[in-house]
Amino acid sequence: MAEILFLSLFVLMVLGLPVAFAMAISVFAAIGLGSSYPQIVVVKEMFSGLDSFPLLAVPFFILAAEIMTGGAITHTLLRFAAQFVGHLRGGLGYANVISSTMFAGISGSALADAAGPGAMMIRMMEKGGYDRPYAGALTISSAVVGPIIPPSIVMIIYALQDQEVSVGSLFMAGVIPGLLLAVGSLAANGWVSWKRDYRSDEARPDRAQMWRNTFMALPALGLIVLIVGGIRGGIFTPTEASVIAVFYALFCGFFVYRALHLRDLPGLILRAALISSAVLLILGAARAFAWVLVIEGVPQFLAETIISWELSPILFLLAVNVLLLLFGLFMDPLPGVMILVPILAPISHALGIAPDHFAIVVIVNLTLGLTTPPVGSLIFVVSSAVNLRPAALIREMPPFFLANFLVLMLLTFVPAISTWLPKISGF
Repeated sequence: MAEILFLSLFVLMVLGLPVAFAMAISVFAAIGLGSSYPQIVVVKEMFSGLDSFPLLAVPFFILAAEIMTGGAITHTLLRFAAQFVGHLRGGLGYANVISSTMFAGISGSALADAAGPGAMMIRMMEKGGYDRPYAGALTISSAVVGPIIPPSIVMIIYALQDQEVSVGSLFMAGVIPGLLLAVGSLAANGWVSWKRDYRSDEARPDRAQMWRNTFMALPALGLIVLIVGGIRGGIFTPTEASVIAVFYALFCGFFVYRALHLRDLPGLILRAALISSAVLLILGAARAFAWVLVIEGVPQFLAETIISWELSPILFLLAVNVLLLLFGLFMDPLPGVMILVPILAPISHALGIAPDHFAIVVIVNLTLGLTTPPVGSLIFVVSSAVNLRPAALIREMPPFFLANFLVLMLLTFVPAISTWLPKISGF
């Protein structure tokens, strides 16, 4: 079955079929051609993969992000970020990164970051004299922070695959790595802006305007504090936090920013439902795919093989980095977590690697795959959002690849970056 599974998946991916359908069809092919199991078992496993209370957080966080975007939150965060750095050399690029980092604390998704504030910032940067392909490449890099800073959809899925971690501990573990990735993008933007002399003619706002922009941004930033603080304080679970985030977003949209109307809700709910359906379809297909691997003994075989190599923890992490970076070239983070974490996490625990540390290394690796061809989803989202050819974006990516790789190595060799905050938070 394993041979049929991988061969089918490879052929379907080459043909350009969406990942969820490629995985599901390859599972049906493996079951139908390589076993005596009834086909209905595939459907059963797909539904079993979705039968989880923590998974309820996914559609609610997506809905909260849609409501906040529809309620003028994106424009507010952009103004807030631009007022501090917009007048500097490369200032609009800095504003792009900062606004994406703040929006990451609302959306939990790299694609939402790129399609929301990212697309707006690209247009602003182009008007400010930046090359559009460069603005798009910077947006791709800054959107990587989305799944790292809490809340994070990928972290919720990871916690379901590894019982040694919790959603709350992963949320805490992602804060510092997410900020480091943002700093890497800021540094790359600073270097490119100095080299190309990207300057801004926009004057810094007066103090009164800055206070007004800051005051207007506080309710939006309050959602981040509410989610992280509520989970850290034990007031509510991550799933409950996602529901509270929806009501908070509605309150801000209707009564604080007054940019949301009842007539807007059906469209926002429909978009959130479509995005959630796509995410959950991928998760269901990945669960069935992983089930075939388990009954074929693939995880056990790989685990025994890797353990027999007697690698040190550092060598194991470096090998995992190589494996996941290659895997990320062809697979999105969600199915990557579903398929690989049950195989690799037990080995990392046996080697004494801190669970939160290993989780962050895996999640960052797979998220970086969103920025790399041939399947990099962020490249195609930004390409279609601003009408650019993917090749033009890829040519501008090397400085950001380097910055993100250096941060990844720092996370790999310094576990405290990922473990310190969960530890002092009581996880």
